[in-house]
Amino acid sequence: MRNAYSFWILVSIVAVSGFSQGLLLPLIAIIFEQDGLSSSMNGLNAVAIYIGILLVSPFMEAPLRKFGYRPVIMAGGLIVVVALLAFPLWKSFWFWFVLRLLIGIGDNALHFGTQTWITSSSPEKVRGRNISIYGLFFGIGFAVGPLMTSLVKVSESLPFILSGALCLIAWVTLFQLRNEFPTEENTQSAQQQGLLKRFGSTLKYAWVAFLPPLGYGFLESSLNGSFPIYGLRQDIGVSEVSILLTGFAIGGIVFQIPLGMLSDKFGRKYTLLTVILLGTVFFGTAAFTEQHYIALFICLFAAGMSLGSTFSLGISYMTDLTPRHLLPTGNLLCSITFSIGSLGGPYISGVFIEKMPHLSFFFIMTVIFAGIFATLLVHAIFTKHAVVAEQ
Repeated sequence: MRNAYSFWILVSIVAVSGFSQGLLLPLIAIIFEQDGLSSSMNGLNAVAIYIGILLVSPFMEAPLRKFGYRPVIMAGGLIVVVALLAFPLWKSFWFWFVLRLLIGIGDNALHFGTQTWITSSSPEKVRGRNISIYGLFFGIGFAVGPLMTSLVKVSESLPFILSGALCLIAWVTLFQLRNEFPTEENTQSAQQQGLLKRFGSTLKYAWVAFLPPLGYGFLESSLNGSFPIYGLRQDIGVSEVSILLTGFAIGGIVFQIPLGMLSDKFGRKYTLLTVILLGTVFFGTAAFTEQHYIALFICLFAAGMSLGSTFSLGISYMTDLTPRHLLPTGNLLCSITFSIGSLGGPYISGVFIEKMPHLSFFFIMTVIFAGIFATLLVHAIFTKHAVVAEQ
């Protein structure tokens, strides 16, 4: 992008998007739980946003290359604003499902445009820092969002109206941006391959980089969509659940930029291995300390410090591994894998809560991230041996 001002507008838009997502997941989960809806159906409604992301993903790259970054981001933002303001019109499971589906479509366009713009224009020496700032601003918004769930006690409509108004204000600032396009070289090279071939080529180069976004998607949607249900059933109050979720998000905020800078210095691979191992340990500890509120808060805060950067680190790692002309496809696949994880998260964890009520909610997180760590470790060992063999 042409200047730092444009960069800060983009990350501010992302912060407002994070706020709306951080608010919607626990807010609607709490409203439906108080109305007596089952946890599995509650989880099913939560995945609508990620179904929307997946449905529109195959169609995102062509408009970006044809119309540029700004129109794609503005179209996505407008869809989100309209959907948020429509929630108070009719309280219905399927109406809200459709609205969340539309928000998923809008969020995909917004994040795909901003991610690709930032990754394509960031020099390699500061790429981790820039993407971590992107993740930081999203995390700040996501951290503040759950705090607004207490407004449901005043009015069920108030949180939706507040979120929609903030998104509208952020959307207006996009008119200050000067539109840009993926470089001509990128576009010409990409046009020589079909969509499936570009997907295949990108996966060949960077498949391992998509595992952290996959895991983070599962974590984020489960924690914000299903943990409020689990917490209420464990006699944790609505305010206390909101504080726990905010603690996790703040943990991610604290270390977002430092981890991005460390990954620039020591490499994305080793940084990811370290933070995912630590996050697995902290979630395992949370499973045994959840009856003690302070200890649980500390564990979730520490897990947030470790795992809150896995999405942005995954994007940076993908950018390192992927040829420049495939970067839009790589960013698209980051969104898709994140959405796949997010799609399965609320429903799988909701079924887990129903079918295994005597097991801690945090066991499922421990198993997921232990598996991702093991895969990254094996890949790191294999690629190291391959390099040695070539030498």
